[in-house]
Parts: sequence; C-alpha cells; structure tokens
Amino acid sequence: MKLLVYYFLIILTLNSCNKKNNHFAIVVHGGAGTILKDNMTNEMEKAYKQKLEEALNVGYSILKQNGKSVDAVEATIKILEDSELFNAGKGSVLSNNEEVEMDASIMTGDNLNAGAVSGIKKIKNPITLARKVMEESEHVFLSGSGAEDFAVSKGFKLIDNSNFITNNRLNSLKNIKKRESNADNKFGTVGCVAIDKNGNITSGTSTGGMTNKKWNRIGDVPIIGAGTYANNQTCGISSTGWGEYFIRNVVAYDISAQIEYNKKSIKNAAKKTLKKVKELGGSGGVIGIDKNLNIIMDFNTEGMYRGYKKSNGDTAIEIYK
Repeated sequence: MKLLVYYFLIILTLNSCNKKNNHFAIVVHGGAGTILKDNMTNEMEKAYKQKLEEALNVGYSILKQNGKSVDAVEATIKILEDSELFNAGKGSVLSNNEEVEMDASIMTGDNLNAGAVSGIKKIKNPITLARKVMEESEHVFLSGSGAEDFAVSKGFKLIDNSNFITNNRLNSLKNIKKRESNADNKFGTVGCVAIDKNGNITSGTSTGGMTNKKWNRIGDVPIIGAGTYANNQTCGISSTGWGEYFIRNVVAYDISAQIEYNKKSIKNAAKKTLKKVKELGGSGGVIGIDKNLNIIMDFNTEGMYRGYKKSNGDTAIEIYK
C-alpha cells in the first residue's frame, strides 16, 4: 500500500512539473523623449495609441495560443517597424547623408542566446534579421554590408534605401541641420518584452538611431546588455533613450544584475539604473517583465509611448508622464 502511494505521489509530481503555466504577459514601447500633450493633436495621439494596441494584440494573440515569447516579440516589433510613426524600419530617422541606418537586437532568456545587427540599409524588418543571426549563425552581432550579405544568404530580399525615407523624417533632418542642434534627436526606438506560458522571456529592440548621425554611429540598441537583455531567472529589458549613456551604464544588464545579486525588485532596480543614467547626463526609459510577471515602464523624460497586456486582463496604453 505504501508503495502504491509512493508511486502515486511521483506521478502527481511529474504531472505538476510538466504542466504549463497559463499566465503570460507582453509590454511594448515606441520610444521616449520630449513628448508633450500640448504638442500632440488628438488625431496623432489616437494614431499612436492605435498602433501600440495593434502591436500588443498581435503579440498577445501568439502568447494566448501557447506560442513562444520569441515569436510574439518579433511579430510585435515588426508591426512597429512597418509604421511611419516610430523611429524603426519604415519610420526610421535619417543620418547626416540622408540615408536610413537601422539597428536591432533580440535575446531569449531560457538559453541566453542573442542576435544583433547594425547599419542595416536594405532590409525591411531588422528585428527578423537579428533573430536569424541568433538562430542560424554562430555569431551574435553582424553589421553593415556583411549583415546584409548574410541576410541574402538566408533568403532575405534587399530593398532600396529610399523605401524607408519619409517626408516627415527628411524635414526633421533639414530642421536639425539648420539650427545645428542635437537637442532632441537622440530618442526614438521600439521594443518589446514578453513572457510565455512556459516562463520563457524574450526581449527585442529596433531603431533607426539618431537623427543627423555621422560616421556610422551605433547606439545602445544592438548592444546586448545595453539596449536589450533577457534572462529567465531575472527579467527581460528593452531600452530607449540617449544610447551613449545607456551603453556606458550597461542599462539592460544592470537591471537584471541587481535582481540577481542584490535581490532587488524589477521596479527598484530600474529606478536605480535610470537614476545613474540621469546623473551622468543621459535620459530615456526602459520596459521590462520579471519572472513573476511584474511589469515596468519607467522613464526620466517627458513621455514614452508604451503599453502592456497581461493574461489576467490587466492592460494599459500610455504616452505622457
């Protein structure tokens, strides 16, 4: 009898271990910066919120149907890359020589695998190429023409750089050149973090970089640990802001490290890291999810396009402070 009870308990334990967790969540951002309600028309505010909602719903649907967080993150970011509203993909800002140069990265928290690309000029969705680097190469980070050669070898179609250039971004570049100021041209990125029913966390980030950038400048977005980081044991983070300061503070990893080594909450860890960024003179924001589905959308600028959706029905889409 005791033996039967023993075997019964073993079976219950195994079933419990194999059982999926039905909880999941996704959070997204569309960049941080000087985003003031006084400067936003009702139509523009509605457009931003609708696109954020569309992106969230795409990723949420994948997670709800037992999909992987990496699929949800890629699909969500592609929606934002394909929109002219955000500084990524189709809406990317222009460099000093009137070209689009895009960066992206993605990381999975179950195996700490990662992929990143920079200086991309001819690929429609850089986040998809970053994932391809992660999953189908021995490398983590590819750049420029080499990254595009890799893309072609994997079946990607190259498109002319002019397809990414919009009148809005061209006018912004001309205005910045006229006033010779870099006051608010450092912001604009899209990112997503998701945790699926298996507890796997994925983070991804994509950007067109800094308006009027020169000399193939690269910011934090494609740098694992600065713009993007994911670890199932701690959290997933996607950053947006003044990239140079986010690189120097290793922002995304710093938040994870505080959780792992100092046992801080994701909320307190993010606040401490952004405080360090501000003390050095930088600004921006982060989104994240920890292994317990706690969500952060923290920033030290006037606003950040952001939103989240959880399996328990909790959801929000916000822009201003």
